[in-house]
Amino acid sequence: MVVLNDHNKEEFPPAHTAEHLLNQVMVRMFGCERSRNAHIERKKSKISYVLDHKPDRKEEREIEQQMNELIDADLPVTFEFVDRYNIPEGVKLDRLPDDASETIRLVRIGDFDVCPCIGKHVRSTSQIGRFELLGTNWDQDTMNFRIRFKVVQ
Repeated sequence: MVVLNDHNKEEFPPAHTAEHLLNQVMVRMFGCERSRNAHIERKKSKISYVLDHKPDRKEEREIEQQMNELIDADLPVTFEFVDRYNIPEGVKLDRLPDDASETIRLVRIGDFDVCPCIGKHVRSTSQIGRFELLGTNWDQDTMNFRIRFKVVQ
């Protein structure tokens, strides 16, 4: 087995794959960046986004609905190894460590999401289970929207 980069955590693959989906849902719904602040666990996860407004209850329900539709769609989760200088359009490398290898592993979830990642994932979205939005918090000063969720298998 080739080790591209050291990895310092052991993910729960269903929740970690849900994190990828949620990042793309938020990017598409709110035009924000992928989260830079996520704590993904087996029992409960939390992830934050910087947004231009506090999402209302309708938008929160839409996040949960989109997540479960994507999970139910049984999208394949695949991996691709690329040279860091031949990255597909739209894939950002700004979060990679300075000492990242020349070869980058991209994780694709159907045609919905692609990003560099060395973590563990499920083989298809139907293996995630049901996405439950447990609650949210809004910090007006930092425009930070925190989502608490779990995946139920």
